[in-house]
Amino acid sequence: MSLVFGAMAVWAAGWMLNVRLANGVVADRLSTRLAVPVIFGLCLVLMWELVVRGLEVPLVILPAPSVIAARFVSEIPILWADFVQTFLKGALSGYVIGCSAGFGVAILVDRWDFLRRGLLPVANFMAALPIVGTAPILVMWFGFDWQSKAAVVVVMVFFPMLVNTVAGLREATAMQRDLMRTYAANPTQTLLKLRLPAALPFIFNGLKISTTLALVGAIVAEFFGSPVVGMGFRISVSVGQLALDMVWAEIVVAAIAGSVFYGAIAFIERRLTFWHPSQH
Repeated sequence: MSLVFGAMAVWAAGWMLNVRLANGVVADRLSTRLAVPVIFGLCLVLMWELVVRGLEVPLVILPAPSVIAARFVSEIPILWADFVQTFLKGALSGYVIGCSAGFGVAILVDRWDFLRRGLLPVANFMAALPIVGTAPILVMWFGFDWQSKAAVVVVMVFFPMLVNTVAGLREATAMQRDLMRTYAANPTQTLLKLRLPAALPFIFNGLKISTTLALVGAIVAEFFGSPVVGMGFRISVSVGQLALDMVWAEIVVAAIAGSVFYGAIAFIERRLTFWHPSQH
């Protein structure tokens, strides 16, 4: 039980340190923004280690972070192959195709009102379909390799991208559109110089939502059929073998990949939408 009390002490120390940082003990705001989540995360991992060791939790219930780290290091070639199959081939290709298609269709929907009235209700209906229902169908259609996972990702990211882009294209005010008409701007010039720039925050919102959907969709799709490689395949097999440390190692890979992917899109957003109030 001493380790459990040690975990409580770690939590109290981390709490007090974060409170001091948040109250302005450190003058550098950037350092504070980086330090607070890092300290919080390290405290959680250390508490996890101490509680699991102190209560002697079985490996098949919850492995300690040190056990997960050891398995991660020893299985790097397998984890890399799974990452390439699931993320680089399935999730990323489906993300690019789905987001590009959603953006293109949104331009058409904005141009012709009958498409907006007919397609958007269908988009809302399709977006509500559970992935566990659509993934097996797409796996049967496109086979067990990465193409079927990309197809699942396309279905998942297309509609959020479509809805957000359509909403963004309507963000320009009537006064701004009237001003473009006084400049004798044609519809294409108005789209490129006014409506698309005004829609960028909405477009990036759809892109950021789709980053998480893409990885989740590719992993879940692998549960319904995959070659002997892939993050979803490895998780499914490892659960059957009660190798929970390998399952958590794959979860760590997915968390890192998803965070980096989301962070890259957010970085590009800050560079392109620096003028928007949300970036100040």
